[in-house]
Amino acid sequence: MSKITEYFKETKIELKHVIWPTKYQTILYTIIVIVLSVLIAYILGVFDYAFLQGLQKIISF
Repeated sequence: MSKITEYFKETKIELKHVIWPTKYQTILYTIIVIVLSVLIAYILGVFDYAFLQGLQKIISF
């Protein structure tokens, strides 16, 4: 039981060293992640469509 108590004490001490992001930073980083996710999904969709069209042309020969 003492190991568990010691673990939580050390965790509390370590959490005091964390530099937490501001509300503005959190919102900004969230927007960046969403925009990049949508952009990458779009690019992957374009490649998927292009490969599908190419494969259909090869198969229809």
